[in-house]
Amino acid sequence: MLGFLLRRLAQAVFTIFAVVSITFLFGRLAGGPAAQMLPENATQDQVDALNAELGLDRPLLTQYLDYLGGVLTGDFQNSYQQSGTSSMQLVLERFPHSLQLGATGLVLGLVLALAAVLLLQMTESRWLRSILLSIGSIRASIPDFFFGLLLVLLFSVQLGWLPSLGNSAPGAVIMPAVTIATAQFVVYMRLFDSSMTVESGADYVRTAYARGETRTRVLFAETLPNAVVPVLTLAGMNLGSFLGGLVLIENVFAWPGLGQLIVGSVYTRDFPVVQSGLILVALLFVCANLLVDLLQAALDPRVRLS
Repeated sequence: MLGFLLRRLAQAVFTIFAVVSITFLFGRLAGGPAAQMLPENATQDQVDALNAELGLDRPLLTQYLDYLGGVLTGDFQNSYQQSGTSSMQLVLERFPHSLQLGATGLVLGLVLALAAVLLLQMTESRWLRSILLSIGSIRASIPDFFFGLLLVLLFSVQLGWLPSLGNSAPGAVIMPAVTIATAQFVVYMRLFDSSMTVESGADYVRTAYARGETRTRVLFAETLPNAVVPVLTLAGMNLGSFLGGLVLIENVFAWPGLGQLIVGSVYTRDFPVVQSGLILVALLFVCANLLVDLLQAALDPRVRLS
């Protein structure tokens, strides 16, 4: 177990280092922030003076090494657009909103898939399975931004039940969370249903029935803990794309989260904010995958973390 944790820690450090390096390099290749920070009629001398003030006139390798040194000491540089404000402070202010939306959508998607599969396993209804798979496939074929706009049109514009933009009302999280959850629903349901079917034919299930246990107990106490392991693995592997998808959802619903902040910072060439945001996302990705591995070991003793 200790060896596993040490290897994962080394992988986490390497992942964050790679994210910082790639973001730093591509950010500098995209151009400087002077065009966004200065008026359109700014002279070249003004541009050069601003670059010197921001330290962007130094060699690229020097800038990179200075930034790495700052990250190691907790200095993530100040935002170019909000002078005197730490870039990581801006990121941490937005992060709880993204965490609220992402966690709600992810948990809702897993719960919907779990409920659907348990219903299918208990009823053994083929027509119900076909209906649920068809609904899930139709939803998966609709882009998230378009599905979100349809929800806004129906529940905000036509019915007036839910707020359409921002996070100012308690019900504001419903539509973006449903957009995220339904996009993941069919993938998790297919995998969960297949896993439950495979586990139902295992020897330990037949042994449980031979002991006289009821179908409900076998389903929940014996089959479910083993069948959920592949679903958790997929959830951990998909976390990167899931976090990337939040950027689009947050912009559709004007959700004041991390994704909206990063997109805005890319447009304004606010390099420190983009880098700090991606460092936090990479750290979250690594921690989530480690948590998935630990949950697998807890749910399935056959998993060995050595």
